[in-house]
Amino acid sequence: MKSALVVWGGLELHEPEAGANIVRDILSSEGFDVTVTPDYQALGNSADYDLVVPQITGGDLDRDTTIRFCAGIEAGTGLAAFHHGLATTFQGNARFRFMAACTFATHPGDIIDYRVDTKNFHDPIMADIGSFPHRSEQYYMHVDPSVDVLATTTFSGEHASWKANVQMPVVFKTVYGRARVFYTALGHKPAELDNDKIKTILTRGLLWAAR
Repeated sequence: MKSALVVWGGLELHEPEAGANIVRDILSSEGFDVTVTPDYQALGNSADYDLVVPQITGGDLDRDTTIRFCAGIEAGTGLAAFHHGLATTFQGNARFRFMAACTFATHPGDIIDYRVDTKNFHDPIMADIGSFPHRSEQYYMHVDPSVDVLATTTFSGEHASWKANVQMPVVFKTVYGRARVFYTALGHKPAELDNDKIKTILTRGLLWAAR
């Protein structure tokens, strides 16, 4: 049986515990033994799991735990998250930022209507999922140029005119050492995962990333 660790915390606006429990339910239904905890120190035991899913906004992680966390991922434990996970997690932690492959910058206009455009229809994560409209935070991020972009969103410039027509990755995958890393910016509120396309993307991404 595969095992997963889901760690939640930080800004309550993102309803991190509820989001963590949705991830638990998804993985449990796929046969994973899932541990859900608000204890950030558990990340230091990443090597003991097949998948780690941080659902944390902000926060701090001490140096020794960070080193053990990243070493476990580099050795092969999968890493995956949605929305605030990875992009906003431990933002002042350089080692984690390198591993996360993305850093949240802002979301111009706050909650707005935008499109999610599939870029790789041949990837199993995005198979049969075409472009679709969405209403939520449109994340503007700084993204590692080595990622494999699966879907993007294009900024209209309505809320930041100087960013008009910028294409931003919204779903991607990459590697960190021997590990697979998956991220989707969708899911500002756990209720967004009621959208079949968004939940399917997350589910497939979690399963792909697992060791």
